[in-house]
Amino acid sequence: MAKILVVDDETDLEVLIKQKFRKKIREKEYEFLFAINGVDALEKLLDDPEVDIVLSDINMPEMDGLTLLSKLSEQKPLLKSVIVSAYGDIENIRTAMNRGAFDFITKPINFEDLNITVEKTLKHSNQIKETLQAIKENNILKMYVDENVLNFMGSSEYESKIMANETIEATVMFIDLCGFTKISETVPADTVVTMLNTYFDEMVKEIMEHQGFIDKFIGDAIMAVFRGEYHLDRALDTALAVRNRINSLPKSNSLQGFIPKVSIGIKSGEMISGNIGSASLKRLDYTVIGDTVNTAARFQDAAKENQIIISEVCYNEVKEAFKCKKIGDIQLKNKAEAITVYEVLE
Repeated sequence: MAKILVVDDETDLEVLIKQKFRKKIREKEYEFLFAINGVDALEKLLDDPEVDIVLSDINMPEMDGLTLLSKLSEQKPLLKSVIVSAYGDIENIRTAMNRGAFDFITKPINFEDLNITVEKTLKHSNQIKETLQAIKENNILKMYVDENVLNFMGSSEYESKIMANETIEATVMFIDLCGFTKISETVPADTVVTMLNTYFDEMVKEIMEHQGFIDKFIGDAIMAVFRGEYHLDRALDTALAVRNRINSLPKSNSLQGFIPKVSIGIKSGEMISGNIGSASLKRLDYTVIGDTVNTAARFQDAAKENQIIISEVCYNEVKEAFKCKKIGDIQLKNKAEAITVYEVLE
């Protein structure tokens, strides 16, 4: 349900809003909050930080709409605002836009236009939230952010959200590009990076196709996590698809005839999900940790070219859906007892 804060000293607007949007209110698509001026609006936002967008008048006592825009730009840089005012001259419009308004609607209000504008603004707001969520889950910062956003990322509100940790049931997968490190020692850096990114891109396409998340890139390896329904099955489907895709690539003349191959380790089970790193440096890695993760990494170390290795527990879960071959017992670092592993064939 979207939360919309309406800021206007004309109290009859509250009645009109509730009438015109009664269907969306009744169906719990929208929830409206109301404030009589900018000061009241900031208090409302303090009480309810989950507001999605703000609809604000310009001419109000105590704090007008343009001043409110400046405050929101400083305190809530991700919150989108729409000015709804009778003062529709170009000067007010330009001032509003320069202070961060997403759109501008003039009074008397055309409620059909307002409805379209609200939907458009909410869509934009949701896209921003989805982008931030992707950054959190994938740990890939794909854009430069301005000072206001950085301030927000350093705030207690943001920190409390991203520092939340949980124990989850999931599958983790490590994919290593066999022999690439040795080749990279004798090839120009630009060539190495270009080809590595090309291979990574092929792998990432398959991981994303099967609803997996890229946890991190580690040298010439990828760590991916699969959550939700059938996470182990989706991870195995991904591993087979990655192996087939990489095997279909031609040898690289720029890498001295290098033929790409992968080795893959997969383990399913309980793990801790959270942000690991230094909050003071604002360098946090949203990742998973635990014995399940460590074991998957060691399975990958033990795997040979084109091998996909899983534990016996995982094998028993998927043996009716995937063709596997028992490899036997292997001894892993820091493990007192040997672990029985299987190779996934198809």
